Amino acid sequence: MTKRPPRTVRTARAVLAALLTAAAMAGAAPAPDPAGAVPASAPADATVHVLPAARGGGHERTQAALDTAVKAGVPGALARARDSHGTWNGSAGVADLYTKRPRLPGDRFRAGSITKPLIATVILQLEAEHRLSLDDTVEKWLPGMVQGHGNDGRRITLRHLLQQTSGLFDYTEDPGVLKNLTTTAFLEHRYDRWTPRRIVRTATAHPPNFAPGTRYAYTPTGYVLAALIMEKATGRSYEEEVERRIIAPLGLHSTRLPRHERTVPAPAGRSYSWFTDDPDRRMHDVTDFDPSLIRATGDLISSPEDLDRFLTALLQGGLLPPAQQRELKTTVPTGEDSGAAYGLGLFRFTLCGTEVWGHTGLFVGTQSVAFVSADTRHSLVFNFNTDTLSDTDAAGDVFKAEFCPGSK
Repeated sequence: MTKRPPRTVRTARAVLAALLTAAAMAGAAPAPDPAGAVPASAPADATVHVLPAARGGGHERTQAALDTAVKAGVPGALARARDSHGTWNGSAGVADLYTKRPRLPGDRFRAGSITKPLIATVILQLEAEHRLSLDDTVEKWLPGMVQGHGNDGRRITLRHLLQQTSGLFDYTEDPGVLKNLTTTAFLEHRYDRWTPRRIVRTATAHPPNFAPGTRYAYTPTGYVLAALIMEKATGRSYEEEVERRIIAPLGLHSTRLPRHERTVPAPAGRSYSWFTDDPDRRMHDVTDFDPSLIRATGDLISSPEDLDRFLTALLQGGLLPPAQQRELKTTVPTGEDSGAAYGLGLFRFTLCGTEVWGHTGLFVGTQSVAFVSADTRHSLVFNFNTDTLSDTDAAGDVFKAEFCPGSK
């Protein structure tokens, strides 16, 4: 059986921290207030595959960082970068430990919290249509839902939800939920069906971390509530709104919101994880599960090209009127030394003199990063088909290699 070193539990904040560490090590200037087990026959070290570049070059260090990630324990890494030379696609390792096929540019994967910019965009579109306001309270739209244990929906606004300043407890850190995400209990509970109200009840069973609007702290709970408000304002499901307002108009043909679909539609590889309580450290195939636990906060399925297209259109102002575009890019500091900040569903920081906007995404079996430069001339999207690594900052190394090619 395939053995692995002790697991490092990765969180969305940990992935971002790796990127920010890379930014700091690269000498980034602070932005101005800128956010099934696998059998023993599975290979321990996967073969490296390099996909041909469309044209241009200069991504050798990015490819090398993908290769290093695979050597550190990632089964397969997939990346797409776009710059003045054109579009480059790279990969390392394999998409499937059984078939050994390489990861391909058009592969779909679970994009995790990169779902959040889509939610924020639709909420801002609704504000532009005067169907809601960022200053509306949660209580106005969802009366009685956020209360108890010091939680008060009368004090939390939509802006707080989208900007990660609500103070609400992160429901994925509830002991019961966390156990089901980080131990072999996942295998027993992977097909459990959650409702948004159950998620909110889980979060509000804990006291808030701070008073709304007083500081930043990343919590997916806010986006579960934002999607419920979207549904109340439109009379349609959050999936329908995102599909008709963003996915269809932009032609994001590889992007979907899965509802209760358990699988990732082809073309796609598999996703892998190993668990803290497994003494054999077996790598498990965790691709299939009911995504209702992360509905509207991490359930997006997409591809590198589609994520690049969406973020580029968003930053170019193609999805929002000017007033809402300003709201989107109004940020609060995250408290990181690198000068990172969070707008409405987007992180911003400066790396080697380049201001970048985007988001990270992580869930069991998958880790994604998607960022575009402020002028939209340079982008990077990549995915690892595991959420667990040995002691490494592989995500940050890939990021730095692409945006800081001259650094050491």
